[in-house]
Amino acid sequence: MGTLNPNPQSNQLPPGYNLLPILQSKTIGFYRITVLILTFCSYASFHASRKPPSIVKSVLTNPLNNSTSNSGSDSSNGWAPFNEGGERGTHRLGELDLAFLSTYSIGMYFAGHIGDRIDLRYFLTFGMIFSGFSTIFFGLGYWWNIHSLGFFLIVQIVSGLFQSIGWPCVVSVVGNWFGKSKRGLIMGIWNSQMPIGNILGSVLASSVLEFGWGWSFVVPGVFIILVGGLVFLFLVVSPEVAGFECPGDGMEIELNKYEQIQNERTSISSSIVLQEENSEKEKEVQCAEANVELHKVDEENEAGLLHAESQYSDSDGVVGAVGFLEAWRLPGVAPYSFCLFFSKLVAYTFLYWLPFYINHTSVAGVHLSHKMAGILSTIFDLGGVVGGISAGYISDKIEARAVTSVMFLLFSIPALILYRIYGSISMSTNICLMFISGLFVNGPYSLITTAVSADLGTQSSSNGKGNSRALATVTAIIDGTGSVGAALGPLLTGYISTRGWNSVFVMLILSILLAGLFLFQLAKAEVISKMNERKWLWNRITTTQ
Repeated sequence: MGTLNPNPQSNQLPPGYNLLPILQSKTIGFYRITVLILTFCSYASFHASRKPPSIVKSVLTNPLNNSTSNSGSDSSNGWAPFNEGGERGTHRLGELDLAFLSTYSIGMYFAGHIGDRIDLRYFLTFGMIFSGFSTIFFGLGYWWNIHSLGFFLIVQIVSGLFQSIGWPCVVSVVGNWFGKSKRGLIMGIWNSQMPIGNILGSVLASSVLEFGWGWSFVVPGVFIILVGGLVFLFLVVSPEVAGFECPGDGMEIELNKYEQIQNERTSISSSIVLQEENSEKEKEVQCAEANVELHKVDEENEAGLLHAESQYSDSDGVVGAVGFLEAWRLPGVAPYSFCLFFSKLVAYTFLYWLPFYINHTSVAGVHLSHKMAGILSTIFDLGGVVGGISAGYISDKIEARAVTSVMFLLFSIPALILYRIYGSISMSTNICLMFISGLFVNGPYSLITTAVSADLGTQSSSNGKGNSRALATVTAIIDGTGSVGAALGPLLTGYISTRGWNSVFVMLILSILLAGLFLFQLAKAEVISKMNERKWLWNRITTTQ
């Protein structure tokens, strides 16, 4: 728990606190709640500004009417170059998704590296404001009557770079303020900003779609700019900025060595106490020898700790950031990264193509409108809210992140099969199965990008280094690798969907199986560890019988 510095440097606080002095010198709980709310709103607005492309897909192609006109001047007949007949229209929509997500994944690696080295508040604000401008710029193509594929591709490429700044920053800020004990549940609740942002973006984009598809980009773009202003005014990126001195739940430098020192102290002291049969003189000799040995142990371990800390400190004694390649070598980073590659491929396929799928698939024999399809797709995101919180809570209870992720991945396979087969029977069946699919698909995705990333980013490295400033780098590596899969999924869907949606669902199920395989060894190790520690209920029951 943090303690208040007697001389807090209020000039380090964001300008909003200087404008409202009543907010200064509050408890650490106040700042934590403020950080959770601001980072929640921040990344929710990022996701809200990503949602318009999926909402307007069916309007841009409009295959039911594209034979009437191909000029693209009237959006009711689609929008050139996306309303061309045959497969070319959906292919180009997939290429738009690829342009955004490929630069997003590449930018993620650089964003995490930069985020560990500069003020996160400035960096996050910069990303939000320019993400808003790029989103608005895409929508301006409607009023400027632009029909060049190159224009939309360039805007998506630039937008992906700015959007990549968001996630490493918000995870790093939250990781600075919260420890590991309840991290799964806290971050599971906090990570609901993703599906909630998707819901908000769907509602905003769908509600103004009837006035022209350009508005579906402008409104979310303005929204993220406004939230970016609040982040600049009020986000406190770490307890130290607010004048708190925290022992640092994230800082785990040489924790094992501290435990080793304590164990050696206890062992030496116990050996003295147990020698009661010796003479008083012998006890004095043993005490003297023990003190000498204890002094040596303290000196050796203190020297080792100072050496380990000096490797991470700059000339001012500030802990330095972990390198990119070294972060890759941290235990668990690579398996979780590749698991997220396939898990995010599935999640982002739904993010970018679900409204299009609903619009082109009859429900109870009826094809829904563009607006209704966009709104109905939010049910998947509502399931994602429950899935993210559930995965975080379960992983905290059983203390096994990999086991929880694999369990959700396995359950998502029958959920997707049932949704594809029975989702068109009735509206109630569609809603129910879509909710369940969202729950199991987004559960592991949410857990890996939040609690797992924070756990891995604050662990000790192979060199004995443990460093909270590795958090943004590790987060960027995991989510950046996942974003490569996120770029691939929507692109493949644009091509595969022309052969039928059954082929798309086969691709999604295979991706889920591969995601589970990458975590199999970690999950197996967790099961063996918990069984040996006799921490799980069924193990206790077995041993007592």
